[in-house]
Amino acid sequence: MYHIPNEGKRSKVTGAQLKAQGLKAGVPDVCLPVAHGGYIGLYVEMKVQPNRPTENQKKWLRALREAGHMVAVCYSWDEARKLIEDYLRLPNTILKGEMNETQ
Repeated sequence: MYHIPNEGKRSKVTGAQLKAQGLKAGVPDVCLPVAHGGYIGLYVEMKVQPNRPTENQKKWLRALREAGHMVAVCYSWDEARKLIEDYLRLPNTILKGEMNETQ
């Protein structure tokens, strides 16, 4: 699991450096690139009440969902922790082309 550092205010110079490194506005805050429950991974957008996802964030969430990821917006660490734990309890997803140990 890793954090995508999209949040916060930055100087124009820092913003330009991060953009040059590949940072994309709107990408959810947390990624768990582990396939479970028929999904290929989990993305979580963290928000503080009463904030809501921006249109750019909604676009990313839709695209990631359409690509096969589970996506969610969480408003507290406890909510995110429960989601992550529940996701990890789902059965492993067997991805197309994956082979088991007997093959």
